[in-house]
Amino acid sequence: MQVLLQHLAHTRSGDKGNTSNISVFAYQPAFYELLKSQLTAERFKDFYGGAITGQVLRYEVDNLQALNFVAHGALGGGVSRSLCLDNYGKALSAAILGFPMEVPEPLLPQLRGQHLLAAM
Repeated sequence: MQVLLQHLAHTRSGDKGNTSNISVFAYQPAFYELLKSQLTAERFKDFYGGAITGQVLRYEVDNLQALNFVAHGALGGGVSRSLCLDNYGKALSAAILGFPMEVPEPLLPQLRGQHLLAAM
């Protein structure tokens, strides 16, 4: 079943200059394996539809069940150089929670926000 990333993980972010750092933390160990296989650096960058102009690097942090993405060219030249109102890493980290994930049926009961899935 396809669900949004928000049901499998939460995010944290930071930004410096024109680079955004976004970490995605799995709620369950089984979800981390899904993240590693489906949320690649390429798919992460493609999800933003051209908003990230530079390289995206992905680091696996297995002991925390987290993926850390470093997105270069993600903030329109930098927060203080852009006229965009919400051009911060936190906006990018909130957006990635809408990334579509394929979840096997046996894992569905472990998803967060079950009441939101019923509306899909």
